[in-house]
Amino acid sequence: MIKLITSIFLITFTYSVFADDINNSIEKNSKIFEKVALEIWDFAELGYLENKSSNLLADTLKENGFKITTGLAGIPTSFIAEFNNGGPVIAILGEFDALPGLSQTTSPFKEVAINETNAGHACGHHLFGASSAWAAVAVKDWILKQDIKGTIRFYGTPAEEGGSGKVYMVREGLFDDVDIVLHWHPDDTNSANNRTSNSNKSGKFTFRGISAHAAGSPELGRSALDGVEAMNNMVNMMREHVPQESRIHYVITKGGLAPNVVPDLAEVYYYVRHPEMNVVEELFERVVKTANGAAMGTETNMTYEVMHGNYSLLPNNTIQKIVYDNLVSLGGINYTDEENKYAKEIYKTFIKPGLEIGSQKLIAPFKDSHSYGSTDVGDVSWVVPTAGLRTATWVPGTAAHSWQAVSTGGTSIGLKGAKLAALTLSKSVKYILENPNIIEEANNELLERTGKDFNYKPLLGDRKPPLEYRNIN
Repeated sequence: MIKLITSIFLITFTYSVFADDINNSIEKNSKIFEKVALEIWDFAELGYLENKSSNLLADTLKENGFKITTGLAGIPTSFIAEFNNGGPVIAILGEFDALPGLSQTTSPFKEVAINETNAGHACGHHLFGASSAWAAVAVKDWILKQDIKGTIRFYGTPAEEGGSGKVYMVREGLFDDVDIVLHWHPDDTNSANNRTSNSNKSGKFTFRGISAHAAGSPELGRSALDGVEAMNNMVNMMREHVPQESRIHYVITKGGLAPNVVPDLAEVYYYVRHPEMNVVEELFERVVKTANGAAMGTETNMTYEVMHGNYSLLPNNTIQKIVYDNLVSLGGINYTDEENKYAKEIYKTFIKPGLEIGSQKLIAPFKDSHSYGSTDVGDVSWVVPTAGLRTATWVPGTAAHSWQAVSTGGTSIGLKGAKLAALTLSKSVKYILENPNIIEEANNELLERTGKDFNYKPLLGDRKPPLEYRNIN
């Protein structure tokens, strides 16, 4: 691996914009936040366990004049960093959790790193958190210099990957006084679309049976694994009779320890997705019915725990267009010769990539789009006008949640995308604070989209945050 590509000191950017206070602040703080991003990449902490990552972001923002409030909504790694100068409250979201089993070096070849967590930032949340904090500081610097009325908040939101950290923060009312929310996400392309997503509800289904010798006395046993397999078979038959936009997937997390022992404990973990929250609820209840039927048929006992639930993303054209216009004005990502060499090497490892190297220079046209994935940003978007963007932090053609995403995210290519995101976010906040009538327009659009009778009710119910959900027993 060519070491120079990971150096935070060799990254240069050329944007077709006039220098201003935002640009100056972004440039002034570039080494600080690029270093933060790479440190969080090294930490690679899983959801609700991101102690070092959360502390690093909070401490960095505190050093830059923000008031820090930690341990929100019953989550030790959550926090809010605020710079208050009166006026409208604009929030920028920041994530920082990694994914399990994806430890990887910055090599363009699969080369597992040795770290404490065996995890990797395959969704680029190290960049997400650092870049959003970078943008918040730039906005704070501009507010101070121009004496603008406005409050900028950074929300440190843990466990997006299956933990729904933001949902608990929304449920706790932590966004009730926010006027506008902005966010971004790493990707292999640059876009700022009116994007929707699938809502999602997950659950762990645990079956308990009776152990026995599988050969000597099988008639005395009742297999918990039989319960899991019977449930899975029924769900797989159910797929023929669900709306075509649905997504249902599972993994057996516990299946027994030895073939000659009838397993008395087995567990399966399900995700259920659909664009509409009410359909997700209906489908999840049907999945529960298959679990009940499987337990009855195998003479085992079944319990289940709802693990998380996310609303679909609700677009807001009023502010989304502002984010898009700022992204277009800044332009895409240009690679150095060294970065191009790296990109070509890692590109060889892709299977049927949908994009070509060079497309990172472009901005995708503004349009309505839908993602079949899910995010807890969805819940935020139903209570506060929300808009976001994606930047090319990965080589074009990279799949999210892949080792290639981990690798590229630790290089200067990833940092360039993070800087573009920080500039776009901060310039969008600046524009909104300079044109406060936008806030009323955005809130009117939100009310029109949700309906006057909408009452937020989280899909995960009243459960407490599953702080141990990433701990494997």
